[in-house]
Amino acid sequence: MRRPLAAALAAFALAAPLSVTWAKDAPADAQTYLRRIAALDDAGPQINAVIVTADDAGEQARQYAGSTPLDGRTVLVKDNIETREWPTTAGSLALADNATGRDATLIANLRAAGGVVLGKTNLSEWANFRSNASTSGWSAVGGITRNPHATDRNACGSSSGSGAAVAAGFAWAAIGTETDGSITCPASVNGVVGFKPTVGLVSRTHVVPLSASQDTAGPMARSVEDAAMLLKAIAGSDPLDPATAEADAHLVDFSEGLGTATLEGVRIGVVRGRYGGFEPLGQVWEQALADLRRAGAVLVDVEYEPSDEMGEAEYIVLLHEFQRDIESYLKGSPADIPVRSLEDLIAFNAVHALSEMRWFGQDVFEAALESRDVAAYEEALVTSRRLAREEGIDRLLSENDVAFLIAPTRGPAWNIDLVLGDHWIGGIGIGSMAAVAGYPHLTVPMGHVEGLPVGLSFIGSQWDDHAILRAGAAYEKARSVEIPEPSFRPWAPWGATAAE
Repeated sequence: MRRPLAAALAAFALAAPLSVTWAKDAPADAQTYLRRIAALDDAGPQINAVIVTADDAGEQARQYAGSTPLDGRTVLVKDNIETREWPTTAGSLALADNATGRDATLIANLRAAGGVVLGKTNLSEWANFRSNASTSGWSAVGGITRNPHATDRNACGSSSGSGAAVAAGFAWAAIGTETDGSITCPASVNGVVGFKPTVGLVSRTHVVPLSASQDTAGPMARSVEDAAMLLKAIAGSDPLDPATAEADAHLVDFSEGLGTATLEGVRIGVVRGRYGGFEPLGQVWEQALADLRRAGAVLVDVEYEPSDEMGEAEYIVLLHEFQRDIESYLKGSPADIPVRSLEDLIAFNAVHALSEMRWFGQDVFEAALESRDVAAYEEALVTSRRLAREEGIDRLLSENDVAFLIAPTRGPAWNIDLVLGDHWIGGIGIGSMAAVAGYPHLTVPMGHVEGLPVGLSFIGSQWDDHAILRAGAAYEKARSVEIPEPSFRPWAPWGATAAE
């Protein structure tokens, strides 16, 4: 349960510095994290990243400590992933009673490895796939998530709560899900590490679906090593998810070798033009490239411009797979829920418009409802994958003889605006290509623009997950710039004092 604490406790938590050493002392951490959530998420600046917590997390952590791979480390879980303790809502009031009493396969794996489910995080409702005019990080269940680095700024989506919670020091790590940018964007703008693994490395069983061809869960943490530890715990084949058939063949200790990883002599494909023409971001990007050169990397300029054709085909795929797969999920839920189809969801939102559609509508839902042309879907799936894989990432890697590709992940966080919706800078990053391809994508903090974090993306080919993590860890060691800690205040110019 969530219990707001006294003002004195809030003052204690606000004064407590963030520390990655918490991850080494897991049993004591659970209560520390719960106190911090009460003081900074429920009260104080009200980050609004966490929607429910486990009262017995400290007891669970002590039981796991010393005998399991994760030693009772605490993990927050995005609320589209089923856990046996609580309803799984995807942020929608339509699923407020979706208490299935079951764990997603990845959660069962997490518990088996000694991870403690500390609670569930807010998200962009329906993984930000309800309206083209949405505000990222908002759900009817959880409200709007705030960015701990600037509480009037967006935490991005759809894994907004997971990214903000890790940045705010509410848990050792968190699990998000991504279809296209939903792990990497919130990780980037919240100044944490986010890893979207190869699709099929982590099971999607009992995860509220968007796209069978692109959905995956992945870790969000304060270091690449911690993300790798969490990935190892949750990954693996699942007979209930055919996409994971090859996962066990690619399982390794993803944290192995990270401490000694080097970029000496490694050829890296630098996708030069993908910073949106935003010069402050370009300056941070150039510093990251300088750090990589000092680390011994061989930087190779790579030319790439996103294809409108790929994006158009992807949208056809997402619409069709969502209407197909969400109806399967809703019909299969053992909970007593009022919706069993996409048509039911649309009707529910219309009836509950004041709560569900005050800020934006459901035009994407309505488009998905009409997306039942199987032949058009199959053609779009072939097209989007070809452009993202054979003519995209695989071609760029092969033609330029590079191990992986890098680019800025996203621009800095934009102002929260429930009236007008999201308004980020376009033309940044190459994450959509990795999302459509189903290939691994790691974002690591590379600096900030006026105190607002920005990330560096590492993208490789299918099953290159471990190599990408090693590269990110090597960059972490080489990085020379300051990574800001959250202020838990509205944005102010970097270095400004309260008097200014």
